[in-house]
Amino acid sequence: MARRFDHLADVEALLRVVDEGSLTNAAVVLGTTPSVLSRSIARLEARLGAQLLRRTTRSQSLTDAGRLYVDETRQAFALVEKAEQAICGRTPREELTGRVRLSVPTSYGHCRLAPMLATFAGRHPRVQVELNITNRNVDLAAEGYDLAIRSGPLPDSSMVARTLEEGRLILVASPGYARGAGPLDTFADLQRQRCIAFVRPSTGRVIPWLLRVDGKDVDWVPPPAITVSDDVMGLVTLAVQGMGVATCPELMAAERIAAGQLVQVLPALGGRTRAFSLVYAPHRGLSPAARALIDLLVEQTAPRSA
Repeated sequence: MARRFDHLADVEALLRVVDEGSLTNAAVVLGTTPSVLSRSIARLEARLGAQLLRRTTRSQSLTDAGRLYVDETRQAFALVEKAEQAICGRTPREELTGRVRLSVPTSYGHCRLAPMLATFAGRHPRVQVELNITNRNVDLAAEGYDLAIRSGPLPDSSMVARTLEEGRLILVASPGYARGAGPLDTFADLQRQRCIAFVRPSTGRVIPWLLRVDGKDVDWVPPPAITVSDDVMGLVTLAVQGMGVATCPELMAAERIAAGQLVQVLPALGGRTRAFSLVYAPHRGLSPAARALIDLLVEQTAPRSA
């Protein structure tokens, strides 16, 4: 009787090529050659009668059929692995391998994420994490990312979004600037200050400051003395140097405040928040490693009970 699944080695080759990002990288990991892997994928495409992978000399990407096939076969292999772990007495955590590609904004990447990734590495030392720190919203599907963390309101999309935490917004300045700034109590006092503002790269416009004035939410666009684009952490750096007042999530300034390099000013105007959300594709084909990272991020940011 003919074997029904004698092509599974070709399926594994496809999954490894997708995980590693290229035939060359996958060949190194598997101890073979790119041409062998290319023939495996060609056999699989011939069997299915569909192109699975678009390949050029510089890049590769899954076709729609390829994405569906990878998602479904990855889930099937995960079930086989789970069954083997149950029989052999191993836990998924001990055996978890693979790669997760994660994109995060600079504020979260520098100020919050590192200890969480350290915890993840301690639990899953064989999982490789590729971290992209940028304020550009990457296209998860087109650029091959499993997950992304984004700040602020999210546009309507087909992605799953889970709020990790609300970053409390505060106004900060250096101690020296605060001493020479005059009264810093009211909205009118703020309007007389030098303001350090962030420019949204996609529009070239200053992002409004989210304030609370006399109990009402006010989105105020400051007339900036200096603007920052691309890296939002520049707001904190410039504020430390006494360049003016900046607004940011408290998590961005906490270490500088603790070190005495910054002070919170105009606390009566604070109180609003900016959400940090985890986004990922809604399909069932997330790898076990990606699901484990999702679980850890949700766990680590969950409110602690008193």
